[in-house]
Amino acid sequence: MQVEFDPTGTVAGLAEAVGRLNANPTVHAALVFAADGNNLPAEAMNAAITASPLPLLGGIFPAIAYRSETYEQGTLVVGLDHLPDYGVVDTLSAADTAFETAISAFADNWPDEPRDATYLVVVDGLAARISDLIEALFFSLGLEHNFIGGGAGSLSFRQSPCIITPEGLCEDSALVARLAAPSAIGVSHGWQPISETMTVTESAGNRVQTIDWQPAAELYAREVFAHSGQRIDADNFFSIAKSYPLGIARYGAEVVVRDPLMMNDAGEIVCVGEVPAGCRIRLLNGDVDTLLTAAGNARDGATSNHPREAVDTALLFDCISRVLFLDAELGRELHAVGGGAPVHGAFTLGEIANSGHDYLDFLNKSIVYAIIDQ
Repeated sequence: MQVEFDPTGTVAGLAEAVGRLNANPTVHAALVFAADGNNLPAEAMNAAITASPLPLLGGIFPAIAYRSETYEQGTLVVGLDHLPDYGVVDTLSAADTAFETAISAFADNWPDEPRDATYLVVVDGLAARISDLIEALFFSLGLEHNFIGGGAGSLSFRQSPCIITPEGLCEDSALVARLAAPSAIGVSHGWQPISETMTVTESAGNRVQTIDWQPAAELYAREVFAHSGQRIDADNFFSIAKSYPLGIARYGAEVVVRDPLMMNDAGEIVCVGEVPAGCRIRLLNGDVDTLLTAAGNARDGATSNHPREAVDTALLFDCISRVLFLDAELGRELHAVGGGAPVHGAFTLGEIANSGHDYLDFLNKSIVYAIIDQ
């Protein structure tokens, strides 16, 4: 798999990277992972995307990885030896969007499924109904093949066009692409429970309203203070909450992590992804060692399911809040997950993964390592 990188984050740099791929007759499309720090106007990006000689699919993310280095500006372009089947689900936050119907509208027109396929899903990470979409993908497409992907968007937490399709940029949408390539996937997070089990008694999409019938933000602040002695409020919320995610219990499986983004004036906690009413949660915490161990576990999970010793291309989807938490230690995580080999990918607002047989989930604060063979 040919990988090109433009460190300038400009429209001209993207065009040059695509041009280098297009010069290779075996490349027929490209995945694009652009950094939000490029700060390109949507009009300029749309012009570059639609003028591209190769169909482009991907997203704009808080940061990207190239050769195991982190970039807040730049564009990663990955060549594919085929044109994937793809479709777009719009109005991802609307309460009346029928996701299974929207998926069927394009998936029913795809040609017969290849023997080996991997689904790439890129969602607007600030949309309100991502978990509902993931559930619809499970019912519509099953778990016979692997899923990888994550949430695009900005750490400004303002929605903007961030999904890249051959037709241009989309907002509040999801890209679903079927790659004609097998994959092996490893997923882990490294966060440990530090509170008693609680129940989400009221919620609305990605807003947790009450926990154990108490205002969610107040209870959360008390739990954080009890563990750390830190007083959390609306102004310092994200800087402290990045160390204290919520863990949603699952029967017989690792907890699903939810990343708290902010507390609002209504006393609610706004998360990346839904937290359904009635679910059982615990407050989680971790340290550098547990997160580095998780990165190694993700790599081990992928390589143990990979039939060959050689790795063609590995893609990383790593939560941006892990980047903020690890800070100067991030290089150690990229080394641990890559095993010394260069790692490319995106730092995301939530991750999407399964391994062909496990749960398909929208995850937070997790690391997804995918070996893809073309």
